[in-house]
Amino acid sequence: MQKRTLIIAGMHRSGTSLITQWLTRCGMQLGEKLVEPGPGNPEGHCEDVEFLKMHEEILANHNLPKTGLTDGRVDVFSVYETEKIKTIIRVKQQLYDQWGWKDPRTCMFLNVYKELIPDARYLVIMRDYRSVTSSLLKREFKVIDRKYLGRKYLSRLVWTIFRRARKKNAFYRANAEAYLKVWINYTRDILACIKKLDPDTFVVINYAMLSKEDTRVFWHLQNNWNFSLTYSRFNDVFKENLIGQDIDIDPYITNKSLVSHAKQLQDELMAYINLTPYAQPPWDLEEAEMELQN
Repeated sequence: MQKRTLIIAGMHRSGTSLITQWLTRCGMQLGEKLVEPGPGNPEGHCEDVEFLKMHEEILANHNLPKTGLTDGRVDVFSVYETEKIKTIIRVKQQLYDQWGWKDPRTCMFLNVYKELIPDARYLVIMRDYRSVTSSLLKREFKVIDRKYLGRKYLSRLVWTIFRRARKKNAFYRANAEAYLKVWINYTRDILACIKKLDPDTFVVINYAMLSKEDTRVFWHLQNNWNFSLTYSRFNDVFKENLIGQDIDIDPYITNKSLVSHAKQLQDELMAYINLTPYAQPPWDLEEAEMELQN
């Protein structure tokens, strides 16, 4: 039987964890051990620990932050790094007929995975650059906020009433451009990869589409890419209350050319949502949900 591999590629805070939760419920093997839930993602990050640790090691080897929140690049892998990745892939291929993984850092290494797994399929998740930058700012500031809220009553009161708003504004101003550069870096790498792929091997979606169109994506995975799955509703894992209101990032971006560049890349990636052979099931979607559940 031909081995089938699914690479879930998307920038941090783009909904990749949510989609991985959904696909896991549908029966996709996306890692034996996944990263536990944390403050930034109470429902779980759903990252395969083996790939995550490997990516962190590679980034550290090249003097880049392990988080992957960087606009730096890894231009050349060492023999050791390549062979270690090959070993992980080889074990997965031996264990499973179909498997995949999700880790946002994967976007930085797509050119390597394209060579190592030539038959892989790519589920590319995109999210608006403003929403991603906003989400990163809010998540990272929460770390500071929790530190002060954990102090004694008087210190907590001073923080909440007098200092918090000023510190938040300063934090947003200091970091908004850096996070936008990360989004640009990841999106540029995604585009560079899919432009070299056969159109039948990738699908680009906006995660917000799935609350209404999960059956379309499921049908594509099952019928076009031959993954053996059991349908589960995306809305069973989607919790709208966890998605807060976006920050208006424009006041915090002084280099407006970054915004122009982000818009250009976003439009280019969005075009693939229409150009990708995005399957239209040959049956009514309401009937599909009932049929797939039976």
